[in-house]
Amino acid sequence: MKIYMAPLEGITGFLYRNAQRELFGGADKYFAPFIDAALKRSMKSKELRDILPENNVGANLVPQIMTNDAEAFKKTLEEMGRFGYQEINLNLGCPSGTVVAKGRGSGFLAQPQKLERFLDSVFASSNVQISIKTRIGVDDPEEMEELLRIYNRFPLKELIVHPRIQQDFYKNTPNLEVFAEVLENSVNPVCYNGDLFSEADYAKFVERFPTVETVMLGRGLLSDPALVRKIRGGKPMEVEEMRALHDRMYESYKEYMSGEMPVLHKMKELWFYWIQNFADNEKLFKKMKKAKHLREYESAVQAIFQGGFVVR
Repeated sequence: MKIYMAPLEGITGFLYRNAQRELFGGADKYFAPFIDAALKRSMKSKELRDILPENNVGANLVPQIMTNDAEAFKKTLEEMGRFGYQEINLNLGCPSGTVVAKGRGSGFLAQPQKLERFLDSVFASSNVQISIKTRIGVDDPEEMEELLRIYNRFPLKELIVHPRIQQDFYKNTPNLEVFAEVLENSVNPVCYNGDLFSEADYAKFVERFPTVETVMLGRGLLSDPALVRKIRGGKPMEVEEMRALHDRMYESYKEYMSGEMPVLHKMKELWFYWIQNFADNEKLFKKMKKAKHLREYESAVQAIFQGGFVVR
């Protein structure tokens, strides 16, 4: 089984990807958070820094592009090619309201004819492999039938399916019946993404879908950075590893960011996922979220680690 790490905007940048890979053992592929492609501007410095090869040594990284403009996609594709990337991922999965309102991410799925024209244009000139990360529709899972017809027209490197509709965001449960239909009828390789939070979740999924060869882990791998290792028969995360990951991210953010508040914001985003590894987590997380200065944050972190680590 190949295991990928999903992109989460603002969280799984190169600093986190490198730390997770080096401390816990890597995934087979890492997908970078999306680059917002635009025809009239180049990549933002933050986007560029995240995908620079020198910042991703040893990682099998796939940049992700978000746009509904074929010319903007092709322009960004050329920029990626200059860095040697052989695969680019198209984001058709982001459910964010601001993204969907612009007809991008999973919002693009509401315009299947436009999406088909987009892909026609892109594949007519691309010499780079293209994968797609998709939801199964915007309002109704039945939309996936038409979307799959479109996807099947093109030689995708991979079709990564998160079997929720856009309106679900991350609520409800993945629609495994629709995923089974995609798996049966897709002419392209299929990767599964959605709600694999533990070894038990993974085992249950594999039992139902033994022919699936690739899964993508997102929130589960953030919550348990050792999840790939555990799935492959390795040991659970130890408290010393959790502390090492925390300290590395904390020092990295302090080095790369200016001011206390940006550092606090980034660390609190990580703790939203990490906190479940500790006992009495609700009370301690509230104290964490109230921290307005780094010294208060450091005190809260110390209390969390003293409160008890839960081996998962």
